[in-house]
Amino acid sequence: MTQTVTAQGDGLLDAVSALRAQLESVGFPLELRDAGVARSTRLELVHQLDDYVLPRLRSLDAPLLCVVGGSTGAGKSTLINSLVGHVVTKSGVLRPTTSAPVLVHHPEDERWFLDERVLPGLGRVTGDISPDAPQDASCVRLVQSTALPPGLALLDAPDIDSVVSANRDLAAQLLSAADLWVFVTTAARYADAVPWTLLQQASERGTSIAIVLDRAPTAAVEEVRVHLGSMLRRQGLGGAPIFTILESNLDRDGLLPPLQTERLRGWLADLAADAHARAGIVRQTLTGALDSLDARVATLADASTSQVKALETLRHDASTAYADASRAVASGVSDGTLLRGEVLARWQEYVGTGEFFRQIETTVSRVRDRVTAMLKGQPAPTQPLGEALHTGAAALVIAKAEQAAAQATQSWRTLACGDALADAHPDLASASPGLTPQVERVVRDWQDQILDLVRTEGKDRRTTAKILAYGVNGVGVILILVTFASTSGLTGAEAGIAGGSALLAQKLLEAIFGDEAVRKLAAKARQLLVARVEELYDAELARFVEVLDGVAVPREQSRALRSVAEAVRVAR
Repeated sequence: MTQTVTAQGDGLLDAVSALRAQLESVGFPLELRDAGVARSTRLELVHQLDDYVLPRLRSLDAPLLCVVGGSTGAGKSTLINSLVGHVVTKSGVLRPTTSAPVLVHHPEDERWFLDERVLPGLGRVTGDISPDAPQDASCVRLVQSTALPPGLALLDAPDIDSVVSANRDLAAQLLSAADLWVFVTTAARYADAVPWTLLQQASERGTSIAIVLDRAPTAAVEEVRVHLGSMLRRQGLGGAPIFTILESNLDRDGLLPPLQTERLRGWLADLAADAHARAGIVRQTLTGALDSLDARVATLADASTSQVKALETLRHDASTAYADASRAVASGVSDGTLLRGEVLARWQEYVGTGEFFRQIETTVSRVRDRVTAMLKGQPAPTQPLGEALHTGAAALVIAKAEQAAAQATQSWRTLACGDALADAHPDLASASPGLTPQVERVVRDWQDQILDLVRTEGKDRRTTAKILAYGVNGVGVILILVTFASTSGLTGAEAGIAGGSALLAQKLLEAIFGDEAVRKLAAKARQLLVARVEELYDAELARFVEVLDGVAVPREQSRALRSVAEAVRVAR
């Protein structure tokens, strides 16, 4: 339901000010489908609040600001010059003519426009300045004229369809700052698409509008007026007055004959003189602007929700990739896939020859006898086998980290917003440069932990004290091999060899610790390695998280926007 603004109220002003403050922190950095619309909506809303709604709420009795806008070559500047009676704004055949706004006001109204009450983003230029002087689009030029009555100001805006995008943006901003649009078009171009897009927007926002049909041919003026009127009615603007200016020769100063502007001049003068009529214009436009807040803020809130959901998706994709990598490592260190190649070769060197494996097929007592005999003698060198196990484990961890980085990046690239982030951070597609030495250190530290486990377990078993004293490193390496012992990842002859290796290693440890203790030691060893790898992968994942944390989309942004919009509704 449309609500009418009847008086200035501190509650409403405070509520709208709170909305404006909230908009300051609102952003849509992710390239989502609705992000472009949200950004432009936010910018338009900020401009209208700053340039019109807040100034008007603070000063309901300020002069009526009429912004003269329209298409390129429609005759806006010529019209303003003719209404004032002398040249105050540049006109001519070269385009664009107006690139900086010119505001004409009665001398008594100077105080209303000298400060930043309206158009706070633009500077002020005053004094006698030639219309032909260079134009500064960052400033509004203030011109005093007694030809305008007190209580009324005219603002010459750039072309709404200017070839210069900055001019188009400024024109839209100035029109949003108006109490009244004086929209200038021509008999040849009144049906153009661009003007009607803005007119439709004005209708939706309840903006007060007057239409000037310029350079109308005498023979067709009535036909054009009728058609233009029907188009306005279809857009909900049937109440907008139409002022016709016939094709006329300009005088030597480039001004229209006074007769052609007499009706429009009289209408503006009546508005300025009639406080009630002037207040009606202000009330209609201000009410329309406030009515439009709900839909526009809802657009921003919906887009904010999309941003947060997209961030959550990107975060989930990256987390999933590294969780998958952690699970793959946990599986890889227990499914036997590491018991191949170099590890098998070094294990055979450690225990002796192939003859030793044939003896595994004998009874458990014979295996234990062989184990005992071997451990009582000079322990075999463990370094080559330990290095092979170290290299295999490190290679697995590094490979899964690279895979996780590639998986996370590829998942991001399925979304347009993630694709942009991946392009901006190409280093994310692979593991961090320092990962390899970190993995080497992690696996080495883990191997040291295994030795500590062996020492700790041996302290509780006096019968094995001598064995552990002579072979801690060897027992530790064998425990690592048992940790990697399952052969489910291997097939054929390789599985048989690895299986034999696993069985022998298992029996070696059971002869020292007992079967239950061996199972617990192997399980703990796996847990220790997986925990270290997860810490490592958390650091790799943090690179993705850091990128996402740098995307400024507060989780509560949507809720906060809806809350301040509701506060405005309540205040009204």
